[in-house]
Amino acid sequence: MVFFQLGLRRAATQLARPSILCGQFLRQQTPASPASSKLTKLARAARSYATDKPISPIAELSDKFRAANASKEAQDIAQTSKPSKSSSFPEASDKAVGYWLLASAASVFGIVVFGGLTRLTESGLSITEWKPVTGSLPPLNDAQWESEFEKYRASPEFKLINPHMDLSDFKRIYFMEWTHRLWGRFIGLSFVLPTVYFIARRRVTPRMAGTLVGISGLIGFQGFIGWWMVQSGLKDDLFAPGSHPRVSQYRLATHLAAAFVCYSWMLLAGLKVLRTHKALRDPQAAAKAFKALQSPILRVLRGSITGLTALIFTTVLSGALVAGLDAGLIYNDIFKMGEGIVPPQSELWNRFYCRKEDGSDLCRTARVKGALPKDVRKGVNGLVHLVSLQVALGISTLIYIVPVPLAAAHQAGALALLTGVLVAGQRLRVPHSTMALVKRRLQVDKVIESGINRV
Repeated sequence: MVFFQLGLRRAATQLARPSILCGQFLRQQTPASPASSKLTKLARAARSYATDKPISPIAELSDKFRAANASKEAQDIAQTSKPSKSSSFPEASDKAVGYWLLASAASVFGIVVFGGLTRLTESGLSITEWKPVTGSLPPLNDAQWESEFEKYRASPEFKLINPHMDLSDFKRIYFMEWTHRLWGRFIGLSFVLPTVYFIARRRVTPRMAGTLVGISGLIGFQGFIGWWMVQSGLKDDLFAPGSHPRVSQYRLATHLAAAFVCYSWMLLAGLKVLRTHKALRDPQAAAKAFKALQSPILRVLRGSITGLTALIFTTVLSGALVAGLDAGLIYNDIFKMGEGIVPPQSELWNRFYCRKEDGSDLCRTARVKGALPKDVRKGVNGLVHLVSLQVALGISTLIYIVPVPLAAAHQAGALALLTGVLVAGQRLRVPHSTMALVKRRLQVDKVIESGINRV
């Protein structure tokens, strides 16, 4: 009997050890990853369905060990896309950042069109001072209005063009320029403040953070360029005595170019964020689309889009020079300038236009369609329509001698055309960072699926 009791005690001790070790082992384990938990649940359900019996604790523990081993490789792959310990920036920017960037681009689009209206109505020189903070408020009483009107009466524009203007007329052009400047301040605040928030809360990637800071700096510099441009129309020494007071066409072109760069930067950054999220929602479809974009058949089209982008931007700058010189009022017909394709030499090389006495400054020197993804095809078709619309607007503006509505529509059409070519080009390019994320996501999904099959 004594020997029998000793045998039972020894057997109990032997049986108790694995339980204690398993309990200690489980307490030392880190919390299961989502992939491991998913595999464990699927394995448990499959075993229960196959045996139609409750799962024992030992079997459940075995399922956990198998799931952990199956998900380890997936975790190793996913670890490369996680932020390092020294940085908490995400691998993809928040989707809200993309929508905010597109909204900011739309606001810049609007201010460019409104700026064209301000120039066409000759309102840009009505405010003769630059007050970035205190200038946010218009004159609030009669004394302040008289003070602003007195400053404008001292300008060359009032003396040579608007000596008949009274206070009510002055208020009309003043509010045009004031609205334009206030809109610019709004764009600056509505971009800089969210930029600080998104970066501080780590809702953007490091590269996107640099992009947002760069755009913020460009917006601030654009305000300086605007005043530098206006200043050129307030001084007599910057244009010929007795001529029409106007801002420098070169400064006007610089101001417009900076606005177009700012708009393009916002647009492309926003589209990239949204495209990344769309690709990560369906990595397999994204990988297939990216592979199609790498076809050599599209190389010529991609280069053509890039060249067309440069051509549109150059044309926009030339349009600013034409507007700054009022050159659209000279030849108001199409295909010919006067009686020829180019202006008559007697007019083009007339010494009247010289600034130097010696005249030395007078002469100055179907396979592609089949390879196109659906969204790229839509972008190219839209670009063709925008080109046609812009040509029609340009011809109409010339024939009807630059009416304000058509001129403003023509300027808006230029920005719309640039939007179309940027969108088409963006859809043709393969974003390497997004493609790398898609590949990692596909690898993780493949490992998880193979783990489920093994379990």
